[in-house]
Amino acid sequence: MMDVLIAPVVRAALAEDLGRAGDLTSQACIPADARMNGVFAARAAGVAAGVDAVRIAVRMLDAEAVVETLVEDGQAFDAGAALVRVQANARALLAAERTALNILGRMCGIATLTRAYVEAVKGTQARIVDTRKTTPGLRALEKHAVACGGGMNHRFGLDDAVLIKDNHVAVCGGVGPAVRRARAHVGHLVKVEVEVDSLDQLDQALAERPDVVMLDNFTLPALREAVERAKVSPFGQPVLEASGGVTLKTVGDIARTGVDVISVGALTHSAPVLDIGLDAA
Repeated sequence: MMDVLIAPVVRAALAEDLGRAGDLTSQACIPADARMNGVFAARAAGVAAGVDAVRIAVRMLDAEAVVETLVEDGQAFDAGAALVRVQANARALLAAERTALNILGRMCGIATLTRAYVEAVKGTQARIVDTRKTTPGLRALEKHAVACGGGMNHRFGLDDAVLIKDNHVAVCGGVGPAVRRARAHVGHLVKVEVEVDSLDQLDQALAERPDVVMLDNFTLPALREAVERAKVSPFGQPVLEASGGVTLKTVGDIARTGVDVISVGALTHSAPVLDIGLDAA
């Protein structure tokens, strides 16, 4: 299934890079029938995601290329590890190199950062989830990378579930009216989540029985109080999601307040690209 998601991105990236005339450098320097052996190797330790992008990119330019994947998505690797080994037409491999590295490095970077967050909340019930703060056009790939790192996916898009944010609340005239309107509109299989920014709004939300309450930018004491209020609520206990300004330094303390989910936009909008290179072998 990942091929279906990755292939269009790879094709567009190759077209962008090759432009109107193709790889002028390789065409000028390298005989058309020259072959090349190469290894895509990690310069830093990390977690694999998107390794199939290498195979897809190379074979789009050389259908006869031999591509051996040496790690699987979700697998941790050390600095210096060989991730993919390739035998291909030299011009094709060099033309595909940057596209393959851009996608592979981006996805491995997201998976690696996600794994760090997951490790930071070990021993708690909290799950790390992503957000919709993704690179336009790359959401499916980036959310796959989050899953490779051990995180969970939040909404993929606006049509997945109802998520009532602060602006929705403002326009509707309050948390209660917003949740009631949402419940009246959607079917029984659609989850309803509402964002609150205070304990007073939490109480209003609990009375409406949403499936999930997002606790936005709550302090640690407020998060702990929110967890206790939800436990004793006569209306049932929703899933509690902490959100807003979460970092690797703070995520452990947030998890220990007892929340169920911690959403982290940084997983996709701020993950550094993992350093990976192509070495001639």
